[in-house]
Amino acid sequence: MQRCSGCTHEVDLDKPPVLQEVANFFKGHGVGDFTFSRGRLSQWRCRAKLAVRGTPENPLIGLYQEGTHDVIDIPECRAHHPSINAAVKLLRQGITELGIQPFDEDAGTGELRYVQMAVTTYNTSIPVDKRYEQGKVQISLVWNSRDERSQNAEKLISLIEYLWRNGGPKSSVHLIHSIWANFQTSTSNIIFGHKWRHLKGERDLWERYGGVDISLDPCSFGQANTLSFNSLLHKLNKYVPRGSTVVDLYSGAGVIGLSVAASRKCRSVKCVEINKQSKMSFETSASRLPANLGCTITWHNTDASVEPVHWLEGSSVVIVDPPRKGLHPSVISALQKVALSERKAYKAKSSLAKVKDEKRPWILRAREAAVHVDSTTTEEGSETWPETLIYISCGWESFKKDCKSLISSKAWQLENAHAFNFFPGTDSIEILAIFKRESEAGQKKKKKAKKKKAK
Repeated sequence: MQRCSGCTHEVDLDKPPVLQEVANFFKGHGVGDFTFSRGRLSQWRCRAKLAVRGTPENPLIGLYQEGTHDVIDIPECRAHHPSINAAVKLLRQGITELGIQPFDEDAGTGELRYVQMAVTTYNTSIPVDKRYEQGKVQISLVWNSRDERSQNAEKLISLIEYLWRNGGPKSSVHLIHSIWANFQTSTSNIIFGHKWRHLKGERDLWERYGGVDISLDPCSFGQANTLSFNSLLHKLNKYVPRGSTVVDLYSGAGVIGLSVAASRKCRSVKCVEINKQSKMSFETSASRLPANLGCTITWHNTDASVEPVHWLEGSSVVIVDPPRKGLHPSVISALQKVALSERKAYKAKSSLAKVKDEKRPWILRAREAAVHVDSTTTEEGSETWPETLIYISCGWESFKKDCKSLISSKAWQLENAHAFNFFPGTDSIEILAIFKRESEAGQKKKKKAKKKKAK
């Protein structure tokens, strides 16, 4: 039996095989309140990237068989939101009726390479209990040409018109939110090219995350499991003290930073992200924040691993949500350096930050806010260093390694941990871990306690 690479098991979806190891790890590190959120076990995936292969008569729309580039057709995937399965069915009909040629990876020929389906469940015109099941789909077609003026552009337009006519607002069932085209001719495994075109429907795909309205462009990273991600944000926000100064590293379109800014009445939030294409989504989302929020929010387009101490200075809370490989060594090193006692951290300021002497124009440009939402004129204390570290991880092995590095210096202490079932049917697990910086007073207390025990 052929199996796509999406799931590793089909039973006990609420018990990822790695869960016991995770629970034992945190118990061994003194975490007494570890929790696991099982979430929805079917129809949970609201974002899917699917390869398109085969022939016009028999198109294959799905994922690669594990270890190969053979596409397994998944017309009725149980993990997919029902609207994604319905949109895939409509796309398959369009390919066949219009004679669209699926991509041939070996020859580099064909027209339709991939499709991305993203569901929005945020529709305030219908009752809350029906919004999820009646989600609309943003369809992004990855077309094998340089742009919309290429030779095969007529077929692209025909396919878009077919989809809109049969799934748009004037069809019998309004399924499609919008249609985008992405143009990609590369022979690499990269799915998306750099050129995007919005062609039908609403431009902005809105969703409600962590108590704020968020707009995600199709080129921006978005979590596939909307419900579980909201559960994580709800839990995360409780660990951010009100009035904090926050830096959000690896922030993407700023979903976490914007949620924290709105829900915790922060003084300031800095979002740091390397992908410049996330800027527009951040701007659009920030425009919906209340005018009287009382928080200065900035988004910086730069690599968080380049001189990360600069971003840590002036922040009382640091949030990190790195890719699967975990934190860059320079970020680990910076967190270890600033996680000294308060007295030592202040003394080390000149050797850590060196902001006044910075003259390199590319570094200075990165530090300037690409987007600035100025709701207040609060001055950040330059001698403030993070006392709370919130680590979100999608890679368990890399998290274990980073966690051991952070607590090995005895300056960061692991206090709380929670896990979320973002991908039922896989051995992947999402981690939310809370670290606290040891204060000088706390360290003295521990030393005294050890002395007493020794006596």
